Amino acid sequence: MNLSLLVILPLITTLLVLLARGGGQVKAIALTGATLQLLLALFLLYAFGKERSAGDHSAMLFQANYSWFAPLHIYFHTGVDGISVAMILLTAFVVLAGVLVSWDTSFQTKEFFFLLVFLSAGAYGFFISLDLFTLFFFLEVAVIPKFLLIGIWGSGKKEYSAMKLALMLMAGSALVFTGLAGIYFKAGGSAHSFDMMQLAGGLIPVKVQLFFFPFVFIGFGIFTALFPFHTWVPDGHSSAPTAASMFLAGISMKLGGYGCLRVATFLMPDAAQHYAPWIIALSTIAIIYGAFATMMQTDLKYINAYSSVSHCGFVLLGIGMLTRTSVTGAVMQMVSHGLMTALFFAAIGMLYSRTHTRMVAQLGGLLKIMPFISTIFILAGLCSLGLPGLSGFAAEMTVFAGAWQQPSTAYRFATILACASIVVTAVYILRATGQSVLGPVTDSHYEQLPDAKWNEKLAGILLMAGILAIGLAPFWLQQLVSPGAEQIIQQAVKSVTIK
Repeated sequence: MNLSLLVILPLITTLLVLLARGGGQVKAIALTGATLQLLLALFLLYAFGKERSAGDHSAMLFQANYSWFAPLHIYFHTGVDGISVAMILLTAFVVLAGVLVSWDTSFQTKEFFFLLVFLSAGAYGFFISLDLFTLFFFLEVAVIPKFLLIGIWGSGKKEYSAMKLALMLMAGSALVFTGLAGIYFKAGGSAHSFDMMQLAGGLIPVKVQLFFFPFVFIGFGIFTALFPFHTWVPDGHSSAPTAASMFLAGISMKLGGYGCLRVATFLMPDAAQHYAPWIIALSTIAIIYGAFATMMQTDLKYINAYSSVSHCGFVLLGIGMLTRTSVTGAVMQMVSHGLMTALFFAAIGMLYSRTHTRMVAQLGGLLKIMPFISTIFILAGLCSLGLPGLSGFAAEMTVFAGAWQQPSTAYRFATILACASIVVTAVYILRATGQSVLGPVTDSHYEQLPDAKWNEKLAGILLMAGILAIGLAPFWLQQLVSPGAEQIIQQAVKSVTIK
């Protein structure tokens, strides 16, 4: 399979969007392109499974390598493993749901859908890249569109939020680029290389790893709300339009987690072992802090944003524990959180478009009036608190089981604290959902409000299907991700053995 199609298809869609006449054509093209993206991602899952079943156990499948800038050894080198395929599937689900939720956009429709679809090209390119420079290029592709989506189509303090998000993410990018440049110039061998598969062969000296690992990990960590660099998340989400919030939480924050895993941990295993206590400490703080900070919020978007800080802490905790099970759980948590938080933001956007408020105290009794929207709102909340049968439970339990495999008393104490945060999560989720959609109707005007439209129902059903597919039958995702997690752990074990 030609992985470049994952990038080419969104680019063709954006070109057709620009050539379209009228908002109806723009939306139809965007919807068709997003649907084809999902079909292509599902075909990739099928083709990947078929290759594995046929006995191809290569680290990366469907590799292609084209010279991009030969003097600096920059190549368009692509390939996927199970972790990459899982991230591509997540992207396809969230992009299609985002297009559906944005169907009623009337202000600068062409520009809005152009930016939204263009973001997906950057995400796909990032997840298939095996060249560090190419990976960084696609990481940067997504920053400017996010800034514009919030600054133009956002609400509230949208200019401030867009500027803060752009500056924080650019700071993260600067750290990442510094780390990647250091790897390029200081890696062993006569020829400099950005190729991840070559660099994974032990070309990076331990001293180089120890020096540049913090640049790469913290840089990518800023994208995934690493404490204390998480402050852009609440402001960015609260001001972003619904589809942009879905993309930010569902996909953009996963770019950071994937980078921490694929680049920092995989390429610099000695440094990952050395800095593991710091990673675990910061992720545990993020989990606890995010949970308690969420309890103080009264705005639904802020509730979901701060809870994302806590949930992304589970991703970093799983990476820091460096066991096969914990890394598998970290990837499952990325997929689960991407689907869950996208559904939560979609439901919040639907409620806001009708009630014109996101304040919990001003809502109530909506389950009787808007049963579909209220139902997906409740289900997203239950997934967030880890209800069995939904994806959040399967992902978080896998992280906890993997973390407990570490015999260190300090690591197990961190695991206990992370587990305890579930109680806090249950408090704020049950309180928010109960006050927002249950009980008596707080405003008589709400009784005339309509329930979800066809496009909103499709978006909600699509995301719920993904959540249930993982929650009810998590083993397919575990089996997809585990070989890639095993490869990363073998790197870390090998580095310890060599030392």
